[in-house]
Amino acid sequence: MADMTLSEQYEVHPHTKVVRGPKRASYDRELVHGIIDDALICHVGTVVNGRPAMIPTAHWRVGERIYIHGASKNRILTAIADGAEACLCITHLDGLVMARSAFHHSANYRSVIIYGKGAVVTDDAGKMEHSRLFVEKLEPGRWDKIRQPNKQELKATMFLGFDLEQVSAKVRAGDPVDDDEDYDWPVWAGILPSTTHWGTPIDDTRIKPGFEGQGYLRTSS
Repeated sequence: MADMTLSEQYEVHPHTKVVRGPKRASYDRELVHGIIDDALICHVGTVVNGRPAMIPTAHWRVGERIYIHGASKNRILTAIADGAEACLCITHLDGLVMARSAFHHSANYRSVIIYGKGAVVTDDAGKMEHSRLFVEKLEPGRWDKIRQPNKQELKATMFLGFDLEQVSAKVRAGDPVDDDEDYDWPVWAGILPSTTHWGTPIDDTRIKPGFEGQGYLRTSS
């Protein structure tokens, strides 16, 4: 039997090879998975009727595939379902890099770019499972508490999966990198850290009596 163990690194393709800033590039599978899983939103781009188009949407990962969903009649999702190639981008802003010169100001970040074609989830059982995975990523354990999708809602929703084959990550971390002659410039330089902060849940104005103040408190990152 063939060894199906995945390598630690993704294969580098001509269009996934990072050319600008290659020292910040990574094709490490674990790093890519972490960047994907830590994010709630990705941006999906493709070409629709000869023009570029992009949509921000929630995503989740199952093994070596990333999934998105949206309205069945969404023009971008429909174009991808019909065979158009897509590009998915995920970015975490970790800090602003405040340098001594305007030229060297930058940002610390973690990002992933994925290229490929989307595979449509066609059966209701699959759609139901991915509805569950989506909700569970937002709040673990919530699926068993809520009304689950009916047939009409499943019909109105398209789920697309993209294989993690053509993928690369890029990460910047650390201090500003100024020109040697600028290090004595009389200005503060360093990093302004950026984190995601989740506030206290706010009850719906039509909350059912007895459920006040029971919102899920996400951990800030």
